[in-house]
Amino acid sequence: MIPETITVTEEDTMPVEEYTQPSLSYMSSSMFATILEDTIIQIRILDECNSELRIIKTLADIKLLRALKFGIAQPKTADELENIDPKNLECENYKIYKLDSDRRNIINAITDLYVEMTLNKNYKTLTSFLNSIFDKEHYRIALAENEAKNKLERRELTKQIRQLRNHIKTVLYDNEVTIDSLKSQVEDSVLDSECSSRYVDNWQVARTEQHLEVINEAENSCIETIEQYKLKIEHEQRIHSEVELLTNITINETLEKIEKWMSKYDRDMEGIDIDMQRKKNHYQDMRDKRINFENTIEKHDLLMKQWINFKEEREKARIYRENMTKSAIIVQAWWRGLLVRRRLGPYRVGRKRRGRKKK
Repeated sequence: MIPETITVTEEDTMPVEEYTQPSLSYMSSSMFATILEDTIIQIRILDECNSELRIIKTLADIKLLRALKFGIAQPKTADELENIDPKNLECENYKIYKLDSDRRNIINAITDLYVEMTLNKNYKTLTSFLNSIFDKEHYRIALAENEAKNKLERRELTKQIRQLRNHIKTVLYDNEVTIDSLKSQVEDSVLDSECSSRYVDNWQVARTEQHLEVINEAENSCIETIEQYKLKIEHEQRIHSEVELLTNITINETLEKIEKWMSKYDRDMEGIDIDMQRKKNHYQDMRDKRINFENTIEKHDLLMKQWINFKEEREKARIYRENMTKSAIIVQAWWRGLLVRRRLGPYRVGRKRRGRKKK
């Protein structure tokens, strides 16, 4: 019965060349050669009788056979992985190729061993075949380790890319805020320059009107009252227009501030979402680490309890053996003393033999 899982130990992976390979005797090599010859014949009979597998193998290799029939040149060195599709590894053709390759390897190895047993009386080909199997197994283990290492590196690189993307977004948001603040400063400076120029123009107009009023006062005192009221009306209209302009400016500034705060609110909410996602990922990582630590502590606690129970049982067994040994010694000493005191068994006193009377 073939086991489902096979464990490879250090003794199994030890190269076969380290063992000594003495030459076999003629009788032993002949016996082994006879057994191998029967084995080879049985394998070949089994291969020849399996016509269904041969037909399936022929259908799988129909392209290669057709190319060989019509004399199409084939590459000298063929890559085994060239015609294998990684996404369709469950294909039946791959299984047939693998079965045929394993059979051919076994037959070739047994045939070479048979020839060497017959001619040289040793089994170097068998050791080389086993060493090649061990080398392939080590190579597969190394490939698995490299694959796991590459997965970890890919995960780390993905994490770094995600962090770099978040950093770029943060820097972009900061630059946009700076640009918005500069735009608002430029607009404020334009409004300040317009107000200053308007104030200077109005001041010049007022001074001109004042000079005209003095002249008119000197020329015609009657026009003074009319001009005074006229100036008052114009002054009120000017104030009204200035107040209206300042009100519009205040409204525009308020609307700009509202838009700026709304955009800042959107950016802050996006940054908060990014931070929450980062915190969530950090929490998930810490939670996974905590669960792993708890599992490790539970395993260590169980191992410590098992070790303590083992030591207690061992100590009880030692005390029991010691007590039983002492008891056996005491019983043996008591029994030996009883035999000595009562002169029994090997300590029995022999009877004196009566000597024959001399005639």
